[in-house]
Amino acid sequence: MTQDDTPGIPAIDRLCEAIGRGVAWLTLLLVAVTFGVVVLRYGFDTGRLWLQESITWMHALIFMLGAAWALRAGDHVRVDVFYRKMHPRRQAWVDLVGTTALLMPLCGYMFFESWPYVLQSWQVHESSREAGGMQGVYLLKSIIPVTALLLVLQGLSEILRAVRRIRAG
Repeated sequence: MTQDDTPGIPAIDRLCEAIGRGVAWLTLLLVAVTFGVVVLRYGFDTGRLWLQESITWMHALIFMLGAAWALRAGDHVRVDVFYRKMHPRRQAWVDLVGTTALLMPLCGYMFFESWPYVLQSWQVHESSREAGGMQGVYLLKSIIPVTALLLVLQGLSEILRAVRRIRAG
């Protein structure tokens, strides 16, 4: 949770936090699988391509599904050198303008540009280009528009939170 306890939209905040905490556990699995791949490769001179590809999948899921949670927690990218020294009301203005002028258009672009890409992948039931690789690549690609939607939802909550902070002074 961010240092700011101003309420946003509780249901959205809870949804994004639940998804974020869920995928955070993937980091532990990611480390274990990476360790396993290294042991198989260098200890036993063998490996499984699907296991190696699963590392990329987990990394993608952690990043994409954890983005809205990071936004809620205030762990996203911003120039904190200036932001942290600002008055809370000015911080709220920065959050409001940044979310409406930058985040929302980016999410719209990401959603609408990814949609044909995802649909094409579903139409051919895309799988790994490598023999023995992961099946269902279309499922992973489907997370791209889901990420955009989660960020839009969390962005709406952040807008409401910023407006309330501005009104409160």
